[in-house]
Amino acid sequence: MSSKGTQFKTGLLHPRHWPIWLAFGLWRAVTALPYPLLLLLGKGIGLFIHRFPSRRKTIAKRNIELCFPDQSSDQNKAMLRVNFINMGIALMEVGIAWWWSKKRFAKLLQFEGLENLSAIKDRGVMLLGIHYTTLEIGTAGISSVFPMDGMYRAHGNPVYDFLQARGRLNQGLGDGMVFERRDVRGTMKALKNGRSLWYGPDQDYGLGQGLFVPFFGMQAATVYATARFAQKTGAAVVPFSHVRLPGTKGYKITVYPALEDFPVGDDVVDTSRINQLVEKMVLLQPEQYLWVHRRFKNRPEGEADLYNLPDRKKRRRKAT
Repeated sequence: MSSKGTQFKTGLLHPRHWPIWLAFGLWRAVTALPYPLLLLLGKGIGLFIHRFPSRRKTIAKRNIELCFPDQSSDQNKAMLRVNFINMGIALMEVGIAWWWSKKRFAKLLQFEGLENLSAIKDRGVMLLGIHYTTLEIGTAGISSVFPMDGMYRAHGNPVYDFLQARGRLNQGLGDGMVFERRDVRGTMKALKNGRSLWYGPDQDYGLGQGLFVPFFGMQAATVYATARFAQKTGAAVVPFSHVRLPGTKGYKITVYPALEDFPVGDDVVDTSRINQLVEKMVLLQPEQYLWVHRRFKNRPEGEADLYNLPDRKKRRRKAT
C-alpha cells in the first residue's frame, strides 16, 4: 500500500530538478560511510554552522533562555553549542534512516517497552513523539518493529517531497503509508481502521487549531488535535522517546504505556497533559531537542513578540 507522496511521476525527471537529484545522490553516498565517521562529519557540520549568526541560531538561543531561566548564560551557550552539533549529526541520521539497509540499521537500535504496543488490540494507535534531532531515527526505528504509517510536511519541491515520503517508509514493515501533515481526513480514516500513526504535538501551528497552555512555564499555543483525534477515532495514545546514546552506542527507543483516562473532553486539561508529557521527554536529552522552531511564536493578546526577528519580507525587498 502506498500514498500519494510516494508515487513517482515522470515530471520529477525534468532538468530543473537535476540539481536536487544530484544533491540527494551525494547525500546518500556520504551516509554510506561507517557510523563513527558519520558522527564526526555531522559534528563538524554542526560546529561550522554554529560559528555564524543565523535566524535559526537566534530562535534556538531564545528558546533555551525561555525554557531554562535558572541556567547561567554560560550553561545556555554550552547547551546551544551541543544542540547545533546534534543538528549536524541529524543530517547524517536522516540518510541512515532513509537509505541504510534494515540489517545495518537494526544494529544501532535498543528498544524498551515494546510490550506496551503489543498490548493494544483492535484499535488504532497514535504514537506520540516529539521533535528530537533524532526524529528520523526514532520513527524509522519504531516502524522497523511495529507497523506504523508516517507523516511528512510538503516543502514545495516535488523531488524533495517524493524522496522524503519514500525515505520514511524505508525501514517499515511492508504496507506503510505516509500522509501529508494537513491530510486530516486521511489520518482520521487510518486511525479508525486500526492503523498506527506518528504524531508530534510540540510545535506552534497557530490558534486556528490550538489554545494557550503552559510549556516550561510559558504560555504556548498548542494543538488540541491529539485529544480530538483520540476521541473521534478511539485510538490509543502511546508516547515514545528516542535518544542518541554516548559515543557510537547507537540509539535507545522507549515506548511508554498508553495514556489512561485520555481524553477527558476538556481541551485545556487534555492539552495541558500533553505538554507536561512533552516536557518530560524533552528533559531526557534537552541538547537533542529541536530548539530551532519558534515554539512561542503566537502570544496571548497584549504580549510582545519574544523573538524580535527581522522581517523576512523586508529583507527580501532590501536585497532587490
